[in-house]
Amino acid sequence: MTETLRKQGARVTQSREPTDGPSGRKLRDSATTGRLSAEEELDLFHKDRQEHVETLINPALKAGEIVILDRYYFSTMAYQGTRGFDPQEIRQTNEQFAPRPDLLLLLELSLDTAIARIGVRDGQGNEFERRESLQLCREIFHSVTDDFVHIIDADQPAEQAHKAIMAVVQPALVPLLDQDNP
Repeated sequence: MTETLRKQGARVTQSREPTDGPSGRKLRDSATTGRLSAEEELDLFHKDRQEHVETLINPALKAGEIVILDRYYFSTMAYQGTRGFDPQEIRQTNEQFAPRPDLLLLLELSLDTAIARIGVRDGQGNEFERRESLQLCREIFHSVTDDFVHIIDADQPAEQAHKAIMAVVQPALVPLLDQDNP
């Protein structure tokens, strides 16, 4: 998606969460070395996101760029929700400092396909990728019903999924692209 938008003349910043910052690295490491306490994990997600918002997201948005993130506070709602935290409380906390997205694309696929893809990637799932947790995450993601949420069938081949994504993204970006190309 990023390259497609850049080819159309859009200025795009792409990033992910957790980031590669200090808090994000601790979170990424915990996925393979053993999960942290639920409280410590949630605190690290908030610290990582606050730094991300301050150093990358807000500056890119102020510069008129499109920001594409792989995961955001909705993922924290889902994954920390599986650990007993209230997803809506997590959302409210994050929306005090993190901008709400214009689009949230939920890439929907069956649990069997998700488990198979995880296995293809590294041979086994980590603590975040157990069947029961993934099912509860899916339920939490589906509880987000804002008008900016779009569900994309990710069980289809990648090329078709990309077309489905662009069919949602393109109309939302027409005003932005028109401003950049008078």
